[in-house]
Amino acid sequence: MAEAILKDGNKISYEKGETGADVIGRISQGLLRNTLAVLVDGEPRDLSAPLPESGCSLLALTFEDEEGKKVYRHTAAHVMAQAVKRLYPAAKLTIGPAIENGFYYDFDVETPFTPEECEKIEAEMKKIIKEALPIERFELSRDEALKLMTEREEPYKVELIKELPEGETISFYKQGEYTDLCRGPHLGKTSDLKAVKITNVTGAYWRGDANNKMLQRVYGTAFPKQSELDAYITMIEEAKKRDHRKLGRELGLFAFRDEAPGFPFYLPKGMVLKNTLIDYWRSVHKKWGYVEISTPQIMKRTLWETSGHWDHYKENMYTTVIDGEDYAIKPMNCPGSILVYSLEPHSYRDLPLRYAELGHVHRHELSGALHGMFRVRCFTQDDAHILLAKEQIKDEVIRIASLFDEVYNLFGLPYKIELSTMPDDHIGTKEDWDAATGSLADAITAIGKTYTVNEGDGAFYGPKLDFHIKDCLGRTWQCGTIQLDFQLPGRFNLEYTGEDGEKHCPVMIHRVVFGSIERFTGVITEHFAGAFPTWLAPVQAVVLPISEKHTDYAEKVLETLTAAGIRAELDARNEKIGYRIRESQLQKIPYMLVVGDKEAADGTVAVRTRKGEDGGVLPVAEFAASLKKEIEDKN
Repeated sequence: MAEAILKDGNKISYEKGETGADVIGRISQGLLRNTLAVLVDGEPRDLSAPLPESGCSLLALTFEDEEGKKVYRHTAAHVMAQAVKRLYPAAKLTIGPAIENGFYYDFDVETPFTPEECEKIEAEMKKIIKEALPIERFELSRDEALKLMTEREEPYKVELIKELPEGETISFYKQGEYTDLCRGPHLGKTSDLKAVKITNVTGAYWRGDANNKMLQRVYGTAFPKQSELDAYITMIEEAKKRDHRKLGRELGLFAFRDEAPGFPFYLPKGMVLKNTLIDYWRSVHKKWGYVEISTPQIMKRTLWETSGHWDHYKENMYTTVIDGEDYAIKPMNCPGSILVYSLEPHSYRDLPLRYAELGHVHRHELSGALHGMFRVRCFTQDDAHILLAKEQIKDEVIRIASLFDEVYNLFGLPYKIELSTMPDDHIGTKEDWDAATGSLADAITAIGKTYTVNEGDGAFYGPKLDFHIKDCLGRTWQCGTIQLDFQLPGRFNLEYTGEDGEKHCPVMIHRVVFGSIERFTGVITEHFAGAFPTWLAPVQAVVLPISEKHTDYAEKVLETLTAAGIRAELDARNEKIGYRIRESQLQKIPYMLVVGDKEAADGTVAVRTRKGEDGGVLPVAEFAASLKKEIEDKN
């Protein structure tokens, strides 16, 4: 007999040869019906796999778990590959992983798949699901695996097998006539899949190398219920309408040009939006005790060698030579803050010292990774670097988390926190890392928040807390981060005089709340679908004279609004008033002020909102005061 340790710490005995399904079934038949695979000692396995004879930890994986979703969707990828092979036997298989929100499989075919062919593939997938084919795992030696894939004329699989170590046992999965090289795990039978859909097809180079052959990458997604799939498709359609790249052009916010790939152009209204975000950022940081600095964009190679970036991040840095010496354009702001700190001596009374910087940084991203404002090659990082004593860490992280909470609540963005721990490529001792990780965890617990652990994904210099915000469509975005650093201050020999009169090395906290102005702009553009809150809108009101004879009065209204600090425009084009109202609504302007004979005579404006609501007729001064208060209160 052996014992399995469950998630809640309880133990359950099992006999030799029993599987995860056997044990989960004894716990709860309802849980077994929802279990897709099991996590055995931290490794995902098939439900049908025998458990270790020596005992193990055991966790049921459902679709609610990320690992469970991967198992479900990777099985769907195999079903899609089987459908393709049935319909197009000459197609060559490559790889088909689960990805966020779905899966894909790359195929080598003579001609690209058409939308009509994708419909046929999806229909064949549904047939395979109805066939309820058992999904069976088997293992072969390296030579046997090569023989099998060679006989089946699958050259890409042969290439993958040849790269595996000599003597390694290689696993395959079989369902009906279809067999694929795969590590697994998978569902028990094809009918365990319930709702599938092919979502897109694109070209993709084998292994991402442009020197290799172009393949057909077919994307799909899968859910346990048709209603969940339908909701996801609806969300995708809504996301297309909210695409910040599309809205950025339509609303005159920002643009991208082939002459500068990955480098955004801010248009006039986009600059208003950016500066409004920055003004708010500055006010929040002043309130929370930060001082703003600005550091050079280009600094010597020796600085980046000391910081560790030259060794750990050089492939992402732009470099140049000045006066015969190597320099780098900064990809991060932290070394500049360190140099500022080192300009003068400090004592414990100065700490925590909070430097805030809207630093313009550059990073060399691969062209294929660029994506609108979400992934660019230059951006304004809303950084802060805090130098403090070790005993101040918990209180300071609590302060930072409270600042984050204030900011995200203003934009209506709920969030979850993820604690990332020590990666393989790190600097510093395990003891320092353990202390740093514990400090972050304690601080988050102290403010009543919860977190999940992301093993091995910390920065090379320390663990971090990532804040994943959720937009109105339920999508998550990693924006804020708090990174604890025991390493860089020591590398730069930073010190402060302690209360004991001795010299001590401070700790550094790296943190951003927006992540970058560019990325956050993209997120909130999609979150609000371009209909920004009034305080943030580039144009807050537009004055619309009914005809040319009302233009003089409209100009006086505009002057009143502008004098009150309201961002207003006049639209006196020779177009019908209905057309101009519609145009203003399409531009997402919060308020439209229509003026005609009666309004000019009474000193009023007829108010309409961008939602088409009638705001009534108000005296100009009263409307201006009300709008000014709405802007100041950031309602």
